[in-house]
Amino acid sequence: MDYVTQIIDPPPSRTRLLLDGLRALRKPALDGAPVLPRQRLVRSAVELSTAGIAAYGRACGFRREQGVPLSYPHVLAFPLHLMLLTHPSFPYPASGMVHLANRIRQHQRLHEGQALRLEVYAERWVAHAKGQALSIATRAYSGGALVWESDSLYLRRDVHDPVGEPWDDALALQDEDLLRTQRWALPADLGRRFARVSGDFNPIHTSVLGARLFGFRRAIAHGMWTLGRALAAQQPPGGVDQAQAHCDFKLPILLPAQVALWSHPVTGPRREFEVRNLAGDQPHMRGLFIWNESFQ
Repeated sequence: MDYVTQIIDPPPSRTRLLLDGLRALRKPALDGAPVLPRQRLVRSAVELSTAGIAAYGRACGFRREQGVPLSYPHVLAFPLHLMLLTHPSFPYPASGMVHLANRIRQHQRLHEGQALRLEVYAERWVAHAKGQALSIATRAYSGGALVWESDSLYLRRDVHDPVGEPWDDALALQDEDLLRTQRWALPADLGRRFARVSGDFNPIHTSVLGARLFGFRRAIAHGMWTLGRALAAQQPPGGVDQAQAHCDFKLPILLPAQVALWSHPVTGPRREFEVRNLAGDQPHMRGLFIWNESFQ
């Protein structure tokens, strides 16, 4: 597909993103198959700032000796995701799009103060059993080399006859041997706290009223906060060079909540894990984290 590159410097303000989101609440009914947006949104030099990393670390539980969190570049690119989803050419309303999965791969160690060129574009449609899914690609370059990348899967429910290849990348883990290793108490205002760091002010995360408008009894935790918190519990001190993290989001976490990290006993630089309720019978996220010598 031929993309049209748009340089987004300076980044959009929160007010601009909010207004674009409001304008995108309604879209005309589709006549035929959906068409991918052609925009490739680019920020030419985004700094991995010490202050930004520290704020993200406080929100998710990372310690400075763990280096740049593997999931941190996603929050830098997220405003570009919103710009794509709220663009007039995107065929569905942005509200109600569900974040189903994320795949992250880091190719080189990231450093505080480093500048990244971020590129975000709609990569492909995916046919999902629950509707029409879309994969949004994020690519981060430094010195002309690809250093970090992610693919985020978003779902529009109840779309009949979805286009694209069927979704076949769900994580299959040996979950019967997982043990509860940590317990987390999540406050009612967690969504608002993480929104200030991530820029994701979706009302389902930040207010009870907003959540109820979309069918939730209470505000729900961000999926990317859940991934960040799980990685913070497992990313080794000293940081990582090459690494990958895969996660599938399951049941929403209604705030406030008590949840737990369930994982296999430590067996080197590979972790299979789930975030579940305390009883262990309701999965909120399933994940795989691999780093350094076991990375392929």
